[in-house]
Amino acid sequence: MGIEPKTLEELKSICRLRKRRQDYKETLTRDTVDRHEVYANEMEMISVGKKPDNLRDLIPEGEIILTFNIMYPILFQRFKHVRAYQTLQVLGSQKLSDLRDAICCVSDLQVFGEFSNNPDMVPQFISKDHYKSAFFFFNGTFFNDTRFPECQDISTTTQEWARTRDFPEFKTAKMEDTSFYDLKMKVGFPYLYTHQGDCEHVVILTDVRLVHRDDCLDIKLYPLITHKHRVVTRKCSVCHLYISRWITTNDAFAPTEPCLFCDQCFRMFHYDDEGNKLGDFLAYAYVDPGTFN
Repeated sequence: MGIEPKTLEELKSICRLRKRRQDYKETLTRDTVDRHEVYANEMEMISVGKKPDNLRDLIPEGEIILTFNIMYPILFQRFKHVRAYQTLQVLGSQKLSDLRDAICCVSDLQVFGEFSNNPDMVPQFISKDHYKSAFFFFNGTFFNDTRFPECQDISTTTQEWARTRDFPEFKTAKMEDTSFYDLKMKVGFPYLYTHQGDCEHVVILTDVRLVHRDDCLDIKLYPLITHKHRVVTRKCSVCHLYISRWITTNDAFAPTEPCLFCDQCFRMFHYDDEGNKLGDFLAYAYVDPGTFN
């Protein structure tokens, strides 16, 4: 062919490298989808064009659908500016309390207390079971959740602070008695949802439209979750295998301060065979933010 041996070797070397790169790319192709993609596909299959089994649950013609982005709470420093971790669709005839019940937040799953002396005494109830107070703030009005006897008006502190600084008088109302038809809202304008005392979420209305035939037409499925942001689960700082269940402070056995442990590593490091506490440390139950993935 008139090719010099040196040039031929270079061509063969290039072909081998190209083949090796192609084989490597083929190993990166997945034949299966992960659980997040499976969940997203299931949500889409449930919602698109879904019709109810009972005609009484059919959304009436002329109903409107509102789309809300629920932003990460302020305590998530990485995502507090632009990240929406949940997108929900609600009907105009639904109450504000329906939207409140559909919002998922890790703060509602917290277990308060220090349990280093007896980790087996962690209570089974979560904070949402005991601290049910919450409010939405729309257009100068606090819409409080008063459905339960233990609910309190947690907007009082904000209102008292506003009075001392000559702000206009704020109104209050019950979220369970107010539908979205009763509100005057702006698309793209930030509103506020507060629960668990000081866990604050910016709520943004992104879309308002009439229902059409390709929408989910089963009224029982609303509020409808259409998007969830994926959060990386926090693994144990020791084994790096299991999801964290405990967080410790002032811990001489921990590599970091504070430190996350799975249940197995936590008990192995901090208690003897009889369950007696070793050393001086503080331990709190930890709820992973990836719980809602």
